[in-house]
Amino acid sequence: MPSGVTTFTTHRMAIAISHRAMYGSHMTADQIATPGATRYLVRDEGRIAYDVQGTGPLVVLVPGMAELRSSYRFLTPVLVAAGYTVVTTDLRGHGDSDTTFTTYGDPQTASDIGALLDELGRPAVVVGNSLAAGAAVILAADRPELVRGLVLIGPFVRNAASTPGMTTLFHAMVAPLWVAAAWKAYLPTLNAGTKPVDFAEYRAAVVAKLRDRAYGRAFSQTARSADHASAERRLAEVDAPVLVVMGEKDPDFKDPAAEAAWVGEALGGTVVMVPDAGHYPQAQRPELTGPAVLDFLSTVRTDA
Repeated sequence: MPSGVTTFTTHRMAIAISHRAMYGSHMTADQIATPGATRYLVRDEGRIAYDVQGTGPLVVLVPGMAELRSSYRFLTPVLVAAGYTVVTTDLRGHGDSDTTFTTYGDPQTASDIGALLDELGRPAVVVGNSLAAGAAVILAADRPELVRGLVLIGPFVRNAASTPGMTTLFHAMVAPLWVAAAWKAYLPTLNAGTKPVDFAEYRAAVVAKLRDRAYGRAFSQTARSADHASAERRLAEVDAPVLVVMGEKDPDFKDPAAEAAWVGEALGGTVVMVPDAGHYPQAQRPELTGPAVLDFLSTVRTDA
């Protein structure tokens, strides 16, 4: 797939999906936490929660750590309306998944996504945000027959440069005892730029889940186990077409544009920079992210 970088402009936004009303409905915290009929993938140490909507070629949406599968609440209806079967899944130890797992991280998430595709019985385009982007890369390298394409949003496919002091501070911030309060304070920073229209409700749902001690511990373990070197080692093995979507204000990267360009170059993919968005452009600027994903999907082979 040809490499390239696209920045959405106000004009392109207007001629794409500019109907703010499509994305502007407010949901309660309960509706956000439970976005539909929940199904479960049974794994050796517990269950992974997911839901299925729509008919057509399969797209699987995987959130980042501490997030709920409803982080794709604005992208899902756009994809369903366009004729895709959309599966949204929680990470192990997150959302409606079990907290009985003993290990967390990129390889474990990749294994969970692969097992989910085995259960669904067909390949998919995998959309991964943050940590889940690294997991999607590993899956595409391990089991290319399952992956028709990759959409990597705010992707961690290598470890970010940081000082030992910053790593220690982050690990302290996500300690189970106060992780809910810490993450509540940190989420506005991750949503730099335009906030989702239902930011307060969604944040309340995330924090409510983290206040459960078991889920707080699972997130803490996920954060402390996060190591994306295993994804970086597999980049050259990925043959699937790739779209990289990065918020121009993503605070997780010192230079978001440079990181997106590096990922795009490493994977031979197309890069879309989303203005006035942080780490979650799929929720912050869905009127831009939705068309970008649909454009990409139109180029991907979708036969089973």
